[in-house]
Amino acid sequence: MTTVVEDASPAQQPPAADASLLDIKNLSISFPTQQGIVRAVNGVRLNVGNREKVGIVGESGSGKSVTALSILRLLPTATIEGEIWFDGMDILQASEEEVRAIRGRRIGYIFQNPMSALNPVQTIGQQLTEPLRIRGVGRREANERGAALLDRVGIKNPRRRMKDHPHQFSGGMRQRVIIAMALIAEPDLVIADEPTTALDVRVQARVLDLLAELAEERHLAVLLITHDLGILAGFAQRVVVMYAGRPVEKCSIDGLYHQSIHPYTAGLLASLPRLEGEIPVTLTTIKGQPPSPLDLPTGCPFHPRCPYVLDICREEEPLLLVPPGGPHASACHRAGEWSRNPGKLP
Repeated sequence: MTTVVEDASPAQQPPAADASLLDIKNLSISFPTQQGIVRAVNGVRLNVGNREKVGIVGESGSGKSVTALSILRLLPTATIEGEIWFDGMDILQASEEEVRAIRGRRIGYIFQNPMSALNPVQTIGQQLTEPLRIRGVGRREANERGAALLDRVGIKNPRRRMKDHPHQFSGGMRQRVIIAMALIAEPDLVIADEPTTALDVRVQARVLDLLAELAEERHLAVLLITHDLGILAGFAQRVVVMYAGRPVEKCSIDGLYHQSIHPYTAGLLASLPRLEGEIPVTLTTIKGQPPSPLDLPTGCPFHPRCPYVLDICREEEPLLLVPPGGPHASACHRAGEWSRNPGKLP
């Protein structure tokens, strides 16, 4: 029985004892275009617990970033249906003032392009301390906290570098600044949207290691958005695989690599380069292209590219369910067969 809190805001309700920090229920997002309505996301369910690291993975256009942006209501032209609960607040029903109170303060956002996310005419210090200044923190304290955080993310001479502009930083350093900006208000959840885009492999590893260290130090939950399965290993605890705006597999990180029961995930895994054994001349790829959201195929959206397609796949969209005896949820009509022989259909 739910306890009613008197005089509570309509967007507030007390969270259950076992409630997740973030709980997304049946989320659908559409956009009006000249060609018609585009359904970018359809039926996403996702939860992130306190101090948990969860990954969303899929090709470009799968709906990952749109899902992430909807959490902070940063899609002004979109029609959003479903529920997004954050620590007892229904974000989609909250007032704009209530949502502004959690942006940056309780939910930090790491944008995927650090150059476009930074204002080229403002100094790093101005941008880094802005979340503190608009909440009434004095200039001196804000600068001290900003310099300390820049030092923690590996920026040398932080007090001097706070006077510099973004073009005076390398790509990896700009990404570290973006991470610092997301963390300076000490949020509970950080959404990292492709945080290693356009960075070389060595810098990618350092940025991810830094994010993991800071999450552990500050007891943060992290939602990591990526198209690269390789960077999830050693970072995420659970993973949601998305295709054509839909979740097609939900599993633990070990389940992703060792017990996948969806052909799309298997195709993504097969495309990863491997160090052991003989190096192939060409990498494995998934044939074809993701469908246009304006012209989705009938049945399973992956069936035009699937090597294991059946007639039912062309006619009926599979539900995201755990098959009998299966290790986790998969939206595939043949998931039961994969469960009996993970990673390989007969």
